[in-house]
Amino acid sequence: MTQQPLDSSVREFGQALRQLVRRIRAAGASHELSWTQVVVIGRLFKEGPATIADLARDEGMKPQSMRTLIAGLESMGFVERQPHPTDGRSVHIALTPKGVAIRTSARDARRTWLAHAIAQLDAEEQDTLFAATEIIKRLSTL
Repeated sequence: MTQQPLDSSVREFGQALRQLVRRIRAAGASHELSWTQVVVIGRLFKEGPATIADLARDEGMKPQSMRTLIAGLESMGFVERQPHPTDGRSVHIALTPKGVAIRTSARDARRTWLAHAIAQLDAEEQDTLFAATEIIKRLSTL
């Protein structure tokens, strides 16, 4: 493959991935949450309670910005503050049952959309797509 077609293919592949990610995100956007809020809710769902400093570090944000984001999630009833189990000076941010429900609902909506979209492909296209999964996973770790 010459450099020009490779450059073009890489650009098209990147555009296709971005479009797919946007469409999947849109399918799970059942509330007026920013993508960062969705990511923080997902992290708390998967990994459990965390301090604001931990959340800020994980998202590459300043703690002040994370505090503002958490305050918004707290006002919507998605997260709550809990005493830190070992450090009396700190608090943990944890999902409320409402936060768990919104996470589950959004995840299910994304999966339902994706399953429906994939079902629109013919069997050969589905096989090709699923075969590419391992390659895409490898790309994400390089």
